[in-house]
Amino acid sequence: MSRYLVQLKGVKKLFEHGRVIALNGIDMNVAEGDFVAIMGPSGSGKSTLLNIIGGIDVPTEGEVLVNGLNLSWKHIEDYRQKFVGFIFQAFHLLPTFNALENVQLPMIGTVKNRKERIKRAEEVLELVGLSNRKYHLPQNMSGGERQRVAIARSLVNNPSLLLADEPTGNLDSTSSVSILNTIKDINRTQGTTVILVTHENFVSAYADKIIRIKDGKIDE
Repeated sequence: MSRYLVQLKGVKKLFEHGRVIALNGIDMNVAEGDFVAIMGPSGSGKSTLLNIIGGIDVPTEGEVLVNGLNLSWKHIEDYRQKFVGFIFQAFHLLPTFNALENVQLPMIGTVKNRKERIKRAEEVLELVGLSNRKYHLPQNMSGGERQRVAIARSLVNNPSLLLADEPTGNLDSTSSVSILNTIKDINRTQGTTVILVTHENFVSAYADKIIRIKDGKIDE
């Protein structure tokens, strides 16, 4: 088994029949338990890189390795469901589902027993400090609370890798600090590997390592 959880080797991503180069030969290693921030200006390829690591997008060239093995695109749904947790800038909560129901959604295909799903959802809501809001609808929550529900949902299947794309982009400064502290605490106490995309220096300060990309290449 590789000492790296995730490795990218010569990853390229082209769009518009090759006219747009989003990623141009990315080599990157992320060890288990790392907290890595990916920084760069808008259009530098940050989100594309995160999507490829998460199996949302397929590289045009190059390899993505997980625990030393090539990521199998034939089984990508299983990888996304069981190995990776996603946090996005938009919360993507179902408006007619309460917090407890939203958090259970990723378990529908993995945990058949409803009581077990509820128990696990309650555990992760408590982890993010929202056990007292579990029956509230998203519209009755603050932005910070909705993002906490999204974090709980991303953790419900015990992922090894947590991917966050501008997770504080829609939040005020107080909520942003609270969310970042939660993600950092998950990294430290649960041992979950975190890769976070941001363009904000105060956000990247929470990470242990910073990778800067520019024009689809690692700049620093």
